[in-house]
Amino acid sequence: MIVRHAFSPPDNERLAHVCGALDENLRAIEQGLNVVVTRRQEHFRVEGGKLQAPRALVLIEALYARSGRPIDEEQLQLMLYEAQRDVIQGHAKPVAPAEAAAGGEIVLHTRRANLVGRTPNQVQYLRQILSHDITLGLGPAGTGKTFLAVACAVDALERASVQRIVLTRPAVEAGERLGFLPGDLSQKVDPYLRPLYDALHDLMGYERVTKAFERGAIEIAPLAFMRGRTLNHAFVILDEAQNTTPEQMKMFLTRIGFGTKAVVTGDLTQVDLPRGARSGLADASDVLRDVAGIAVTQFGSADVVRHPLVARIVEAYEAAGARNDATAQADRPERAPVAPASFQEGRRGARGARS
Repeated sequence: MIVRHAFSPPDNERLAHVCGALDENLRAIEQGLNVVVTRRQEHFRVEGGKLQAPRALVLIEALYARSGRPIDEEQLQLMLYEAQRDVIQGHAKPVAPAEAAAGGEIVLHTRRANLVGRTPNQVQYLRQILSHDITLGLGPAGTGKTFLAVACAVDALERASVQRIVLTRPAVEAGERLGFLPGDLSQKVDPYLRPLYDALHDLMGYERVTKAFERGAIEIAPLAFMRGRTLNHAFVILDEAQNTTPEQMKMFLTRIGFGTKAVVTGDLTQVDLPRGARSGLADASDVLRDVAGIAVTQFGSADVVRHPLVARIVEAYEAAGARNDATAQADRPERAPVAPASFQEGRRGARGARS
């Protein structure tokens, strides 16, 4: 299928922003939607499948509408992801956000005005955070577990639904020994909480985050120092929870006080605990799955909203894990059948009679 469009009147600067340096934006669209894009000045020609080609052209038109300034890679990848989602769902044109179809759009008060769930699981995750006191988010990197949790925390703080945001995570190195870190408590745990800081700076801005720390509206609390506390009217985020022990997880979950929400995030494929140790996140997801007031969201590779290569990496590791499991199952020796107890007793009696 071939579709065409010409932008009139032509604007060379906007066209340059749409195409990107050396037409890199067009090449990304070609690779992401499996189409061929040809451009001659303001005229665009897209050749591809009956769903892919029209959706690619709509994407180019949407980029042109935003081309008053250069289009950054993140914006392009998010728009491309939405186009891929529409094609997978069988739509040649953009469809309404899933949250709107499900009964009302979720609006979060952050600096990112366009922050919405981009996959069904992300929409479900947001709804569960808003409607449950404790939410567990499990899944691979890039699925938005931490970022969406921080967005909900910022929204709750902006609405004055909570008095503070509490950030915590276990201080477990990813296979490396970092030794003793210098500085006060905040400086020691800063490297471990950097993903949370990055999300806060993106959603609130650096100056507002700094002021919130100064007045105690945002607090860092190493998991090891949480015992004995009761957290009232707070939004608590436990990140990298796959590296907690069952005892630590139980301790954390029992810190929840009145008016408090807690979100626990982690990736069970990246556990850094000693070999053979049980992950507290895996334990909690099994034990608490049917407890009223607690919600569990399981993300997969289809929910990865990051560089497209991340999703392919996750899928490759999942496939390799499945192959390894199948190989281990096939190589496992079969146990010899055990004779009934009465037969074993009869054989022992016969040997005694011969002796």
